[in-house]
Amino acid sequence: MTQFSIVVPTLNESENIDLLLARLFALNIPSDTFEVIFVDDSSNDGTPEKIRNWQKHTNIHLIERSGKPDLTASILAGTDAAQSDIIVVMDADLSHPHEQLKALVEPLLHDQYDVVIGSRYIDGGGVHGWPFYRHMLSRIGGWLARPFCDVSDATSGFFAFRREFAATVSKQAHGYKILLEILMANDGNLRIKEIPICFRDRAHGASKLSFSHQLTYLQRLMTLAGGSVSAGTAGRFAVVGLLGMVADVLMFQWMISRETGLALAHIASFLVAICINYAMNATWSFRANDIYHLQWTQFIRFLTIGALSLLLRGGVLALCVHILNMSPSVAIFPAIAATAMVNYLGTAFYVFPNGQHFPSQHMRWRVAAVGVVGFCILLRLIYLGLAQLIPDEAYYWQYAQHMDLSFYDHPPMVAWLIWLSTAIFGDNEAGVRAGAFVCSLLVLGFLYAYAQNLYDKSTAFRAILLFSVLPMGFASGFLMTPDAPLAAAWMAALFFMERALVADQQSAWLGVGVAFGLGMLSKYTLGLLGLAALVFVLIDPVARRSMARPHLYLAIILALLIFSPVLIWNFQHDWASFVFQSTRHVANSSQFSVHFLIIYIIILLTPVGFLAAVLALTQHAGSEKQNIFPYKSGARKQLFIQIMTGVPFLVFLVFSTFDHPKFHWTGPIWLAVLPSIAWMLVKTEGVNRFAAWVQRTWQHTIAICLLVYAFTLHYLVLGVPGIPYHLFTEHYFWRETTYVVEQIAEEVRKQSGMEPIVVGMSKWSVASSLYFYNHARGDLDIRSRNLFGDSGAMYSYWFPSQLPTNRAIIQVGMKPAHLDQIREGDNLKQMLIQPGAVQYRTIHNNGIVLRRVYFRVARGFKGVPA
Repeated sequence: MTQFSIVVPTLNESENIDLLLARLFALNIPSDTFEVIFVDDSSNDGTPEKIRNWQKHTNIHLIERSGKPDLTASILAGTDAAQSDIIVVMDADLSHPHEQLKALVEPLLHDQYDVVIGSRYIDGGGVHGWPFYRHMLSRIGGWLARPFCDVSDATSGFFAFRREFAATVSKQAHGYKILLEILMANDGNLRIKEIPICFRDRAHGASKLSFSHQLTYLQRLMTLAGGSVSAGTAGRFAVVGLLGMVADVLMFQWMISRETGLALAHIASFLVAICINYAMNATWSFRANDIYHLQWTQFIRFLTIGALSLLLRGGVLALCVHILNMSPSVAIFPAIAATAMVNYLGTAFYVFPNGQHFPSQHMRWRVAAVGVVGFCILLRLIYLGLAQLIPDEAYYWQYAQHMDLSFYDHPPMVAWLIWLSTAIFGDNEAGVRAGAFVCSLLVLGFLYAYAQNLYDKSTAFRAILLFSVLPMGFASGFLMTPDAPLAAAWMAALFFMERALVADQQSAWLGVGVAFGLGMLSKYTLGLLGLAALVFVLIDPVARRSMARPHLYLAIILALLIFSPVLIWNFQHDWASFVFQSTRHVANSSQFSVHFLIIYIIILLTPVGFLAAVLALTQHAGSEKQNIFPYKSGARKQLFIQIMTGVPFLVFLVFSTFDHPKFHWTGPIWLAVLPSIAWMLVKTEGVNRFAAWVQRTWQHTIAICLLVYAFTLHYLVLGVPGIPYHLFTEHYFWRETTYVVEQIAEEVRKQSGMEPIVVGMSKWSVASSLYFYNHARGDLDIRSRNLFGDSGAMYSYWFPSQLPTNRAIIQVGMKPAHLDQIREGDNLKQMLIQPGAVQYRTIHNNGIVLRRVYFRVARGFKGVPA
């Protein structure tokens, strides 16, 4: 009885046939339990004759195909002719280890799995004899498929599967990776196992792999993922794109020649091109989708992709003009080229998706995750060095100019990261923010692993999508504040604590200690996660066993060792930082602010995210229909999420009953519940109407968030014609403001004959911003308002109060009232010598009003009264 069939496609493999069959029949497998089916694609080297010689003696069959050689078609032809229900696919070139044949088919014979793959890229597997470029091409192909297939080697040519799954392969399938076709056609419905194999390069004959095969693989991968991607659509799209580009460039050059401004020129020219593109793409490029008339839903999607491409290209254009110093006439070409792929992929997957191959809901969300996360990363990279620093970032850059073990109002991690990144990239915006970008990648990695441990791979993809688009995630990955390393450490701590407390992996306690130590070096808020862990240990009986083991206490010791620089600094400075963090709010008057806390959370999560978090945290683990965990240990996992989110939230809730919380404080506490929100995106059982509405609204929320981020960055860097900058009159445009302050200082310098002292009338924000944008020239003597005896945070340590001086004092503020605001009871004007009237200068850029800067000049400073 034939138990399994081996299908071997061939094309000019005559030198390998005898060796292959001799090895197969030498195995410790009865020869009557399997058959070998050769499918030959018109070989001209005698391969069929070699096979026929063996047919006289053994259970061997030959199928000769005519027409264009195609590996997928050959394997399907062999499968149709097979006498068994278990099919093994292997190459004829002796690269696959025949001795692993038994390990490949036994799991299927015992009905344990549906597909068993000989994997080169799991522990125990490997590749020998391949040149570097072949190895890298194979790796890249596997990496491209991994977001869509739950295997490590989706491009393997040595695998076994149940014959029934061959019927699920699309009739349009072609190329040389039929395993990919089977895996993606049966997404989520296969029991899959990978076994390690050692792949060896062929000893005889020539490889049939070519560049066209690589393009075919890429095209099939995107088609199976739901995109309208083919040589025909790509070619037609390219023709349409070229026509649109000609119109785009001509309009742009004409408007630039008339000095209309960079933003207006590129927006107007893009709109002309996009109208041409939509009309021709809808009626010609993607005609296989039977789209020959205007559809409003489709048109709105097209506008969304077009707007995102426009806003992204504005960043590329600004990068080329302002950073690379290209002329606008030249910069428009790389800007168009950089956004063409975004347009094509967005159009192929979102506007005109493949109507003939409609992937599952889980697959569509994976595809969306790849696209959205990729776009967010690209958006950050382009605008990272273009958007000016906000005052907070400039202040932490000042930390890095005065490196220390810790600082008065924050631990030192933010300073250490800025010091390292600016040492590599320079003292510019990109150098300051590089650390935040890296921290966001760390959050994505740990969040993916955390969600996969709690749920599955599809949920993990949706979780990182949500983090990328929610305001709390996008902002922490762009702005270099203590929240960036805090988010990375918080997510790492959650991952390792879940492994240690829920999965009971004792080795994970090492990661817990490192994550907590680094997190406390980032921001003391991470201590709330430690409190939550203590509550979970006390409640959960399994986790309670950790208290009797040494690993927990070693993790605490390790965290304290890493945190020791802060302890040393505080010991040297009378515990100033701890006192400041613990007493600064208690000293304020009581203010009930729970409503503000809720509003801030809604902004950080979006209204839909807030509702989804409430739904996820209030689900019941006891009922099968309500349980948000479809796996064993669901109750413990849900308890872990509820405590890790709920305990820090309760602390902030209690705090907000008597004081005003900061806008961003609760951001990291929602990382714990993101996987549950992601899982509920596709939940179908036990979903009421309200939850179903939340599910449907997520798609619109994601699109709106992306548009808001891209629009804001474009608005800040290039502007948007017709929209003034009223929203940013105080806290932005410090580069232009510094230039104006330098002019004021030069005027005072000429009048007085001495170097004036510029005083930023805030604790640290004004002085820090002026410092950063003046540091290249360094011609200003800049101080904080602590010059007048008021609080200046770290400026009180760096620049103590000024002694009396006859040097002119220039006060600089964001508002007129700021020029008189110092600590209660002090009269600022009595400290100044001949203070003048409050004045202002209006700051312009290319004729656009940006903001005002307020200032007052005094002849000198009498000193702070006793």
